[in-house]
Amino acid sequence: MIKYCCAVLCVFLSSFLFANDRGLPELHIYHDSDYSTHRESAIAIKMGFLTALSEVDSQTQGFKLKFLSRDHRGNSNRSFLNFKRFLKDPSGLFVLGGLHSPPYIKYREFINKNQIPLLVPWAAGGPITRYDKGENWVYRLSVDDTKAGVTLVQFANQRACKNPHLFLERTPWGKSNYKSIGQALGKLEPSVTWFDWGMKASSAKIHIREMLAKGSDCLLFVGNAIEGKQLVSAMADYPQAQRIPIISHWGITGGDFFNQAKVDLASGIDLHFIQSCFSFQRRPLSSEATKVWNRAKTLFPDEFSQRDFLFAPTGFIHGYDIAKVALAALAQIELTGDMSKDRAAFRQSLESLNKPVAGLIKTYQKPYSKWSAQNPDAHEALGIDDLCMAYFESNGSTKVLVDNS
Repeated sequence: MIKYCCAVLCVFLSSFLFANDRGLPELHIYHDSDYSTHRESAIAIKMGFLTALSEVDSQTQGFKLKFLSRDHRGNSNRSFLNFKRFLKDPSGLFVLGGLHSPPYIKYREFINKNQIPLLVPWAAGGPITRYDKGENWVYRLSVDDTKAGVTLVQFANQRACKNPHLFLERTPWGKSNYKSIGQALGKLEPSVTWFDWGMKASSAKIHIREMLAKGSDCLLFVGNAIEGKQLVSAMADYPQAQRIPIISHWGITGGDFFNQAKVDLASGIDLHFIQSCFSFQRRPLSSEATKVWNRAKTLFPDEFSQRDFLFAPTGFIHGYDIAKVALAALAQIELTGDMSKDRAAFRQSLESLNKPVAGLIKTYQKPYSKWSAQNPDAHEALGIDDLCMAYFESNGSTKVLVDNS
């Protein structure tokens, strides 16, 4: 009889606890990202963010934090629809961005006027966080083009590049970099070739031939994995002595670039790209970084089944760090379940964090403040000192040059 009662009690308690967990009110985090053509970046960001959430059991103040993946397929209009759906969700707390800058530049006014907190762990377009027509609701923890151009040009100078040629995608992101790289070069109209998304191999070959004919001695490339692969393949068609270095933005690391281009890279292509300076491949790791790495491997065993490194690793790193900042901001406010009030309180908390936040890249001391034209970097958690250059190892992992030399 006693055993029977104990068994019934255990079943009752288990059912109660399960129902209680299941019944927690939810807060929804929308991940607006490209899970199709640049899946690697989206998955890496998701893994990093969820790893940080798992440290608090994906809960805060009696609310369950639910991560909702929303694939915009690299299309700005689909991204816009994701934001519209977010606004209709009575549990929507904030949006986590993805790789592409064009959606957030194109719909920046809509995002801010509708008071949608947008946290950006990848997209680098300079205008994304710089909105001067009212309240600014966009916060970035990533590479920022206004600093990336300086870093790319400095590296080109270190490589003794005297006649750089810009090779930029014809999007708001490319135009943002044209401005910042031009300023870093001290040229109002630097030598440039524009290309469209989905550039074909034949077009890439024509562009390379024209650049070499102009006497260019390095390429400053701003594009993503698909176009980057075509560029590298076109360069590989030339003898080693005629090839010139490719100094790239980090868009190439967000897709399946390495697997597509590894044969050409192995032929001796000189390729470097920008990213933030922390790397899981630089051992030994700190004790805290080791805990994060081991937690990720436990949570996502399939991603590590055939290798001991991540594709698009900075997506994970930035996703983790921005989640830590978001959790710290949530901990400072009293959540009510009224999303209009909670979003506003969350935004204000992001700008007034009262305790340091330990991340992978660094410990963040008040990473954000109130934005104004006089304080243009107020919504940028990273600065130029957090940026490094890197290159691909033969197995597809990335090697960071800490001193960029």
